[in-house]
Amino acid sequence: MAPKIFITGATGYIGGDTLYALYNKHPEYEYRAFVRTEEKAKPVKETFPKIIIVLGDLDDSKILEEEAAKADVVIHTADASDHEGAAKAIAKGIASGHSKENPGFWLHTGGAGILCWETMRDDKKLGEWSEREYNDWTAVGDLTGLPKDAFHKNVDDVVLSSGSSSVKSAILCPPTIYGRGRGPSHTRSRQAYELAHLVLSGQYIPIVGQGKARWNNVHVSDLAQVFILLTEAAIGKNTDSQLWNENGYYLVENGEHLWADLARLMGEKATELGLVKNPLQESSLDKQKAIDQAGFEAVSWGFNSRGKAERAKKVVGWEPKGRSIEDNVEEILKDEKSRLDQS
Repeated sequence: MAPKIFITGATGYIGGDTLYALYNKHPEYEYRAFVRTEEKAKPVKETFPKIIIVLGDLDDSKILEEEAAKADVVIHTADASDHEGAAKAIAKGIASGHSKENPGFWLHTGGAGILCWETMRDDKKLGEWSEREYNDWTAVGDLTGLPKDAFHKNVDDVVLSSGSSSVKSAILCPPTIYGRGRGPSHTRSRQAYELAHLVLSGQYIPIVGQGKARWNNVHVSDLAQVFILLTEAAIGKNTDSQLWNENGYYLVENGEHLWADLARLMGEKATELGLVKNPLQESSLDKQKAIDQAGFEAVSWGFNSRGKAERAKKVVGWEPKGRSIEDNVEEILKDEKSRLDQS
């Protein structure tokens, strides 16, 4: 029988790119995609003709339980890091439909915003330089044991507590994601793209807080590769304890940027490409100004989220190959300029 894959978020950025990469590498798998409406399902079905559409939303716990129980691998990317109810339904479904002899596998999308907990507690730390760096191989316990009030932690705990001899989970925790998605619907990421949007629309270089905050980053195609490698490990029934459950916490990064430097580079490139009228000046934003200018997304440009992705390289041989975020700045700016022109 063909391995059964159940995926949420096929119309989204991460899920769409992951499905594209996995479907093209493994057309022999059976795919079921959880999509909210028939209208949203159309481009998914057109792009992936063999896919089976399951209609529903993240509040449809019964459907999620049933699908998780039937699947060999669940790939959860739709609002995965914040919707606790959906995570509980998936956990219940996998547990009910699998056993020690036939375990079910759950690839869950977390988010590196969870590493920002210290900065988020104190507005005075906005944009502050930090030396704190997590490591998913040498200190995975620091990640699974983050404070209860850390962003996304409540959902992380649902996933972590589900782990057993019959449920094998992995949390993939990406930072700033960039690159054009290859999925059928949403092909745009958020953080760096909203930064480019503000640079172009506001005609200035935003510097949040002290301007020294740093984040990791990863190309969306490299993130998709981790999903593929772990799916292949799951289909091969690789139950090595280093891959799953309390050890299965994967920081998925391939570089680091200083938010202020990325904003400056965008300003320089925008001027060089003729996307703005005049050379841009820097403008300092506190928390409220950042929210007023570009929503809470902008506040994250003052947070630190730093870690080393070693586990995926060691246990499944991940080799990230995407262009750096700096080398992608021109593409990001052009894409955002096109969006602005169409709005």
